[in-house]
Amino acid sequence: MMRGVTGRLMLLDTASLYFRAYFGVPDSVRAPDGTPVNAVRGLLDFIDRLVKDHRPDHLVACMDADWRPAWRVELIPSYKAHRVAEEHPAGPDEEEVPDTLSPQVPVIEAVLDAVGIARVGVAEYEADDVIGTFTARAKGPVDIVTGDRDLYQLVDDARGVRVLYPLKGVGTLQTTDEALLREKYGVDGRGYADLALLRGDPSDGLPGVPGIGEKTAARLLAEFGDLAGILAAVDDPRAKLTPSQRKRLQEARPYLSVAPKVVRVAADVPLPDVDTALPRAPRDPAGLERLAGRWGLGGSLQRLLTTLGG
Repeated sequence: MMRGVTGRLMLLDTASLYFRAYFGVPDSVRAPDGTPVNAVRGLLDFIDRLVKDHRPDHLVACMDADWRPAWRVELIPSYKAHRVAEEHPAGPDEEEVPDTLSPQVPVIEAVLDAVGIARVGVAEYEADDVIGTFTARAKGPVDIVTGDRDLYQLVDDARGVRVLYPLKGVGTLQTTDEALLREKYGVDGRGYADLALLRGDPSDGLPGVPGIGEKTAARLLAEFGDLAGILAAVDDPRAKLTPSQRKRLQEARPYLSVAPKVVRVAADVPLPDVDTALPRAPRDPAGLERLAGRWGLGGSLQRLLTTLGG
């Protein structure tokens, strides 16, 4: 739920951003005890820049409570399978992450909570699904900040939903709207999920349809409208499909019957009741002061607090 949301909502794909911060800020940025805090400080700098540049009224840090949900794996066992560490000490279903990043995640969570930035993760769902549900419920314009192109499927000019895709840090963002999607991929937001599942996505372990690349998928969607239209064309001998396309799509039917549920972000996640309003002052000033001292958050935190207060 979102309490009284009016105005612009900004949704952060938090893991996507702290990964970028981790690799973009040198690990010589450390706490007083020598622990790397480059992801923590980098993320605070990112949020400061995003709030300064885009002035959202509401802000939610969306989290992966489950980065590889069992219900998706059950449908497509290869889903994100290559990201699972082969010998991860925490178990076979833990994602491989750099070992100096993992300890920074609880610090990020504690700092966001103390600042008062809404932080939402829901059991059995990915951050993408949380973002999809907030987007579906939003009454005003939505900015989704992510380095994950999967969320292009939520772009909707009529509702004012766009994706801000970081090209370099968050100072250079690609504003992704329907015009850009049509120019780059030949589809709009609604068509992007069908494009993705047809062409496949090695980074998510999605096999796609063999022999159907991005350009062919875009042509088929332009010709037949959507995945359902393409499958109807497979059954229609008069439809303009080449014999090899018809054969490949027919053979891929088992995959195509389950892929939409895996690829499309959920819009019905049971969200907790949170106050999404952009905080003007820290929710827990004393706790934040302790965290700032313990982890040496210095100018990164101060700049963000100044921006929020302004």
